[in-house]
Amino acid sequence: MQTARDLFGHRKHWAARFGTAPFLPMSRAEMDALGWDSCDVIVVTGDAYVDHPSFGMAIIGRLLEAQGFRVGIIAQPDWHSAEPFRALGKPNLFFGITAGNMDSMVNRYTSDRRIRSDDAYTPAGEGGKRPDRSVIVYAQRAREAFADAPIVIGGIEASLRRIAHFDYWSEKVRRSVLLDAKADLLVYGNAERQIVDIAHRLAAGESITDITDMRGTAFLRRALPEGWVEIDSTHLDTPGPINPPIDPYAMDDNGGTRAAAQASAGTPASSEAATQVVRFVRRVKSADRERSVIRLPAFEQVVDDPVMYAHASRILHLEANPGNARALVQRHGHQDVWLNPPPIPLTTKEMDQVYELPYQRRPHPFYGDAEIPAYKMIRFSVAIQRGCFGGCTFCSITEHEGRIIQSRSEGSVLREIETIRDTVPGFTGVISDLGGPTANMYRLACKSREIESACRKPSCVYPGVCPNLNTDHTPLIALYRKARELPGIKKVLIASGVRYDLAIESPEYVKELAQHHVGGYLKIAPEAIGEGPLSKMMKPGVGTYYRFKELFDRYSREAGKEQYLIPYFIAAHPGTTDEDMLELALWLKKNGFRADQVQAFLPSPMATATAMYHSGKNPLRRVSRGSEAVVIPKGLKRSAQPFRTQHTRPRRGGRP
Repeated sequence: MQTARDLFGHRKHWAARFGTAPFLPMSRAEMDALGWDSCDVIVVTGDAYVDHPSFGMAIIGRLLEAQGFRVGIIAQPDWHSAEPFRALGKPNLFFGITAGNMDSMVNRYTSDRRIRSDDAYTPAGEGGKRPDRSVIVYAQRAREAFADAPIVIGGIEASLRRIAHFDYWSEKVRRSVLLDAKADLLVYGNAERQIVDIAHRLAAGESITDITDMRGTAFLRRALPEGWVEIDSTHLDTPGPINPPIDPYAMDDNGGTRAAAQASAGTPASSEAATQVVRFVRRVKSADRERSVIRLPAFEQVVDDPVMYAHASRILHLEANPGNARALVQRHGHQDVWLNPPPIPLTTKEMDQVYELPYQRRPHPFYGDAEIPAYKMIRFSVAIQRGCFGGCTFCSITEHEGRIIQSRSEGSVLREIETIRDTVPGFTGVISDLGGPTANMYRLACKSREIESACRKPSCVYPGVCPNLNTDHTPLIALYRKARELPGIKKVLIASGVRYDLAIESPEYVKELAQHHVGGYLKIAPEAIGEGPLSKMMKPGVGTYYRFKELFDRYSREAGKEQYLIPYFIAAHPGTTDEDMLELALWLKKNGFRADQVQAFLPSPMATATAMYHSGKNPLRRVSRGSEAVVIPKGLKRSAQPFRTQHTRPRRGGRP
């Protein structure tokens, strides 16, 4: 794995002399109080500004502040005009545009495409405070406000739309968000490294158009730079004929057949198709890998051909390991969208520094006493890790945060718990969660850095736990024990989802969890029962669930506690048949569950399962015209089944 410059190793910008702001300013009056005449960076976000490390704008803002930059926040602006985007003046360096912690389309619409009435990231949970496709709208308004200000887009919405992607809400393939937003640069992933480097390079006088060498970024260019080797993606994973064969009876403009015209010209009948794709080198020497780029099928191709879309999705996911990923390029009209390889994950030291920045851990005073539901849910929680190596095909976590786990140190986590205890209003002694994308991946990693850097598997736990994966839960058990022993801490709950196929590798962890960190119910996610949908989700079989349940129930009884597992299920996932849905309904009845909430599969941009949904092919294997077809449940009849279950609970008097 390559190394990266220390995130906090830059010389601080001169504006560091202004010190730390109590809250990052949202108005000119606050800027005046701080002695600022301008902002170096302005972050525009679709969420209310909460100065807490669970909110992206707070992390990015405080991190840039720690580098010496003056950062302002424009939160949930009225997008109907450019005026709100002028509120803090023109940024000296750039606008940073994000839709917020959630994709704006997922935030605003249900899986049935019905508009939601509420928004957890808005004061009082009020809906309608952000536009559809917020990144595009905000970026265009910022450009209207200050035409020459550089615009950098990021966050999960931009991250998942960095190439041509299937858009569930319009049922079509859309081009990269970089073009629609008319942005200068796109950063994907959590993006701390990119944002810090961009700010310092712009502050040093570099033009944003010259920043083309940074990992974790996407940008536009007209042609391949000199000295680069281009690889056709179809050489790496042949999808079959690129274009349909020419109809020998189709007439040309002169009244003759195209096949006859080509024959008289001495060209084969397939040459018209062949001219649309240039073949490049199949294999590249190791010494040339850093200067090689893989050309994905063009936007125009994936729009017209779902099989080519599935192929492009497969290549994108194969080139996702920071240790071996190559740059990708995709033609959109007369321009190329160029994706540099993913960023190098943060070290434990860097993670500690990011999460120990001077957050106020509460909403900006602008909101008064208004309750922000998302903040209420996480205000007493602590993030201990990032990333997920589960690789679930319907999930965006791996595509956004990467599969390499980035963990904080034990000391840093304990200090944050003490900070919550001592400073957060309303704390009653209960930590609501110690977790992350997954509760129990803390400090888990490949046993070999060399193997990790070379690996191209999409999951470390499917179809079974990889023998090279370290599954030792001892550091996490030790963290749990020390956390609950801190003075003033009455209870530490685990609210993040537990990966139970990992947990059964450590019965001691299951015991610790069941006896000390569950408040009666524990969320886990089998997602399905049948092998058909499970194989397309890359989730373990139901036998693994039973093994975990056996351990959980035993240790709960030993502690004298009556506790239940709350399984989540997704309905209508690719690969799900009517028989699978019936099997799930019978399983729920047999095990004494009733539906409490409902979740149907929602095809998020760029997910592997979305490629299945759109193409009817399985990108987990080599994609070709004749490759495995995937059953795709669509339509009202299948999507309205009553046993589509996300959250279940035992019947009264029934078995858990």
